[in-house]
Amino acid sequence: MEPSAHADDPHLVDRVGWLRAAVMGANDGIVSVASLIVGVAAADPDPRAVLIAGAAGLAAGAMSMAAGEYVSVSSQADLEKADIERERQAILDDPAGEEVELAEIYMTRGLSEQTARQVARELMQKDPLAAHVRDELGLTEEQAAQPLLAAAASALTFSAFAAIPLIAAVLAPAAVLIPVVVMVTLVALCGLGALGAVAGGALIGPAALRVVVWGGLAMAVTAAVGRLFGVAV
Repeated sequence: MEPSAHADDPHLVDRVGWLRAAVMGANDGIVSVASLIVGVAAADPDPRAVLIAGAAGLAAGAMSMAAGEYVSVSSQADLEKADIERERQAILDDPAGEEVELAEIYMTRGLSEQTARQVARELMQKDPLAAHVRDELGLTEEQAAQPLLAAAASALTFSAFAAIPLIAAVLAPAAVLIPVVVMVTLVALCGLGALGAVAGGALIGPAALRVVVWGGLAMAVTAAVGRLFGVAV
């Protein structure tokens, strides 16, 4: 009997680790650097000051995102490892009890008691730890925490998308720098929302709308702060 054509079909949930970090990095790159540029321009329209602030924001933000993702996902990985070790010890201490626990999990998912016990018994004989990690802890190899991958995805996407408002600021005439950066940023955010929705198999409209709304709000707040400081100085 040949394997099903669907056996090797990729599942979108398998992308959750790197996709979350990549979308977060891209969104933060656009919003934070664009907001920084708009805020500085509102306070001091000197193009040199604006570009220095934007470039510094890009460099600092990329490193901050990489460090933050690495630390955060490393903590998640440590928790996963600790849970796996506890399961390993529990199986050594009380294999019968762990088999019963596994059977109860399958019964709550709809299997009859007899079938659940048989499945649990066979899995405990083959690879008890893998069965408990997957079905009790809900951990799979595809969704395991990967700190380096998350850090790299976040930093790279931050840098790539943060360059968009920075390039817009470089090319825009000083007199219209703020509206040009705002428009370019909103268009980029709309595209990012759509791209994230496609990659994650979600609806494009709501995904694009939420990033545009929050990005626009961030720029508006930063511009207001920059204007206030500019007037005060």
